[in-house]
Parts: sequence; C-alpha cells; structure tokens
Amino acid sequence: MNRTPGVFIGTDSGATTSKTGGVWADGSIISTKLLQSSTNSQAGTDAVIQGWVQGAGGFLAANKLSWSQVQGVGLALPGPYQRYGVLARSANLPPSFEGWDFYADYSRALTAAAGCPVPLVVGNDGRFGGVAEARVVRGNQKASVLMLAPGSGLGCAYIDRNGLPLDGDTLAGMEAAHMPAPLHLLGKRAYPCGCGRTWGCIEAYTTISGLPHLLADMLEKYPEHELARSPLPIKEKVLSLRGRAQRGDPLALEIFDFQARALGLHAASLAIALDPGFVVIGGGLMDPEATTPEFRDRYLRILSEAAMPCLWPTQRARVKILPASLGELSQAIGAALVALYTAQNSATA
Repeated sequence: MNRTPGVFIGTDSGATTSKTGGVWADGSIISTKLLQSSTNSQAGTDAVIQGWVQGAGGFLAANKLSWSQVQGVGLALPGPYQRYGVLARSANLPPSFEGWDFYADYSRALTAAAGCPVPLVVGNDGRFGGVAEARVVRGNQKASVLMLAPGSGLGCAYIDRNGLPLDGDTLAGMEAAHMPAPLHLLGKRAYPCGCGRTWGCIEAYTTISGLPHLLADMLEKYPEHELARSPLPIKEKVLSLRGRAQRGDPLALEIFDFQARALGLHAASLAIALDPGFVVIGGGLMDPEATTPEFRDRYLRILSEAAMPCLWPTQRARVKILPASLGELSQAIGAALVALYTAQNSATA
C-alpha cells in the first residue's frame, strides 16, 4: 500500500519513562512496537529534552524514516500548566521543573535535529491518550468519548465529536483526577494526594499512588497476611498487588475491586456532566500484556455495576463502557494525532 510520505511523531513523557510513536498523514499508526526510554527527570530539564529528541530519532531510524518527512510533533506531558507549554507544579516531576517552558526548549531541540523548524503541539498526557483511544473505539461514528486511565496517576480525557480533547480556558480541563472522591459512598478516610490536596482526590483511591494507604487500611482486616509481616519496602509491596490479585489473593482482589467501584462512581459523575457515547477504561490494568482476561473482565464488571445505576435511564441504554486497546502506546499516538489534526485545521483555515 502506498503511503503519504509525511509523518507525525508523538512523544509521551511520563515521570519515569518516555515513549515515542507516530502516525502517517492519513492518521494510521506507523508501528505498534513500543519504544521507550528513561525520562531522566532527576538529571534536569536538559536531560529530558535530549531524551525526547533521541526517542524521536530512534523511532524514525527503526521505521526507516527521516527527519525530512516529519511534518509535526506532539508532546504529551502531565499537567497542570501555568500557560501553554509552561509547566506548573506537577505531582509527578521534580519541584525545580515548575515554570519550565518545555514548549520553547523542545521546539529549539527539534529544529536543531531536523535542520528546519518543526511544528510542535503540546498537551496533557491523559487528554492526548483519549484522542487515540477515541479514534479507535468510535470508528466512523460522530460520538464523544470519556476516557479514564488509572496508572501511577489517573489520566482523564473528554474527546469531542470532532476528535479533539477538552482543554479548558486555563488548560486545566479534565484534570478530573483531583476532584474529591465520594467518601460517603466509599467508606474511606480522606487520603492525601501527591498534588498537595488532603481532601481525598479520586486519584488516591483508583491508582498506584493511593495503594500504600489502601494496603495499610486493608491489612487491618487481614492482619495475618504475609504483607503484614514482610520486610519489603512499601513500594515493592504495593507493586506486588496486581500479580497477587491475578493469582487469587483475597486481600489484593478486594483492593482492586474497591478501586474499580471507586472509578465506576467517578465515571458516572463525569458521564452525567459530559454525556459521552463511550467510556473507555485504559491504563496498565487494561493492558493485555500485564493482566489476565479474567482480571480485566472482573475489574470492568465491577466498575460498570457501580456506574450504571447512577446514570440517567437514557444513558444506561446507550453508553458503552469498553477497555482501551492501544495500551501504553495511546498517549504517544494521541500526541501524534493532535499534531496531525492541528496541521489539517491550519491548512483549511
């Protein structure tokens, strides 16, 4: 099949790893092979920029492409932002990164790598991931999509009928991870969140970031569990929970059942406000390479059972709750798609 030679590159920069993907000018994915490297945030902003450029160059080389074919680049980076392309205080990056004009720095680096200016778009990683998953899930339908992706934090996105994410007037649209959790329904105390708030952000009840608190509470119910006696650091304990749940460990299963119910209630609140046609659940828990079909089915079933009774009757009849399909590639692919859509809109303006 002949391809349009132009390509759009997407960089997904997380707190620990950065991933690179790309799409052709018709929006189809160039490769589903995951290319990732360390973000190196502990080494400062210059090291992060260098890693992004090396990731883009490595992607091009791996797919026998060249910088001359790159028509645009998208960068997905966790918010919040002070303004477009300038980082505010992030819960997942060093405090010294606050105020960093990453848009200007990455633009200069891309120009140096390509030998000419390269159009760059930037945005929240969760929202860009939603762009990619929305393209897959709705096909040719004109339907809006809500995506929730629990991982280290909670990625949230609302994609309109034209395929673009809700950014909001201050670029804080869909920072829904830091909405208060419905503690009266969950029966939990207010957990502190990495964002600095102590009211009980929903992120703390649905993601890895809150697992230390959930595990501590759950061990009161399971005082004889081996994790109660384990000398392992808390990080290793909580990272073992997903594997334990898939082996049928009652404590681990109860924790993920709780997280599924909490996310279901949050999905319902957002669906009542936004009225999407699809709700897509992403993140590592839905990754076929990281979890079993039984685990994913159980998680989605409990999530749906929590969400559906809260919706309006017409919504219950039509909204579809589905697993994401792009896994860890979604945010890089979404960044590339936003670069493509931006170029298309500029051409028709």
